[in-house]
Amino acid sequence: MFVGHYAAAIAAKAVEPRAPLWAYALAAQLVDVGWGALIITGAERFSIDADLPGNALVLEHMPYTHSLPAAAGWAVLGALATRLVLRLPWAAAIMVGAVVFSHWLLDFLVHRPDLALWFGGPKVGLGLWDYPVPEQAVEIGLIAMAASVWGWSRGRQGLGAVAAPVFIGFLVALQIIAMLLPADADPLGTGVSAIGAFLAVTLAAAFADRRGRWGSR
Repeated sequence: MFVGHYAAAIAAKAVEPRAPLWAYALAAQLVDVGWGALIITGAERFSIDADLPGNALVLEHMPYTHSLPAAAGWAVLGALATRLVLRLPWAAAIMVGAVVFSHWLLDFLVHRPDLALWFGGPKVGLGLWDYPVPEQAVEIGLIAMAASVWGWSRGRQGLGAVAAPVFIGFLVALQIIAMLLPADADPLGTGVSAIGAFLAVTLAAAFADRRGRWGSR
């Protein structure tokens, strides 16, 4: 799951617009930002198996980011940071935290059994990665549904119709690029490229959320 995670961010923006879209976008991948940093340090580990159908990642050890209690901890951290740093209402902060936690739920759909239910506990995952075409359909479908709700919400607020499809097009382009690029077994390269991609989406979300010539009527 890559751009499908942003469906939660887009839907949350439609439901609770007081938080900026960039905060929701960062929240959607906060767990993987942490994962990118931790594989660089060696605290979490992965390998590549080119014989696997679909995604070639073998996620061997990631208790600090992708276990269920860790995901809950990241969600609380995201909500508190939103409240304390951005000084947004608690309702918006809780929504950001919910988007952070949605990462684990969406990963459960696609990951092979590598998501620990507790530290050292059994690992789960429905394994949709092993079926590349349905998995891609789920990701794009989630984005399409969330984008429809977001576009409707922007229309009700009197905002322009250009920013939403441009942002969605950017996400789809990133998904295609991610599909075409070969998997990298180097932790440094994978971590840096992953964090870079997430930050690029965060910046694009900030631009899409602007009020201005193309962000409002």
